[in-house]
Amino acid sequence: MYYPIMSPSPSYDEECPPTGGRVATMPPVLRLGWLIGFCALIALLTAWGRPGGGALTGPVVRVIDGDTFQVKLGDRTELVRYIGINAPEINHPSRGEEPGGREAAAVNRRLVQGRRVQLELDVEERDAYGRLLAYAYVGDLMVNAELVRRGYAQVMTIPPNVRHQDLFVKLEREAREQMRGLWAEPASFAGLPR
Repeated sequence: MYYPIMSPSPSYDEECPPTGGRVATMPPVLRLGWLIGFCALIALLTAWGRPGGGALTGPVVRVIDGDTFQVKLGDRTELVRYIGINAPEINHPSRGEEPGGREAAAVNRRLVQGRRVQLELDVEERDAYGRLLAYAYVGDLMVNAELVRRGYAQVMTIPPNVRHQDLFVKLEREAREQMRGLWAEPASFAGLPR
């Protein structure tokens, strides 16, 4: 017995070779429309979270330390942890204040406080503490990389968020060799987890 999915018409029906029955099909112009719509959706999802993607942009409302800040995203405030880097702590629960922590926080503050940042996400969106994980940009400047380049953070990549790992390793090597920032006093990074 034949149960049409759509009202039968010559433009919608084709012969179904195995059974000899008929099956409703979509006209080619509608198939093309679906394909274009699907591709547009994939493009939007791919752009989400990238600088220029427009999805995650907002002003920094507070700098917590050398690798963490708060940003206003729409009607909510998010705690953001830079991906791929680690700066000395100001108020670590078990180790207290680490050498260089205040200096790293001051540099981070000068780079982002009150400025509009664009957040680029990687594979994992949040850490175990619920913080948003991101590469942060002020204009074309990636702040994560700038903190490493200036010597106020070291590389700390945690898979799967490794998109800019090679850049960070190169910048840390240069900062160490040129004794920039906290590398001028290597004890500042001594004892920090690698």
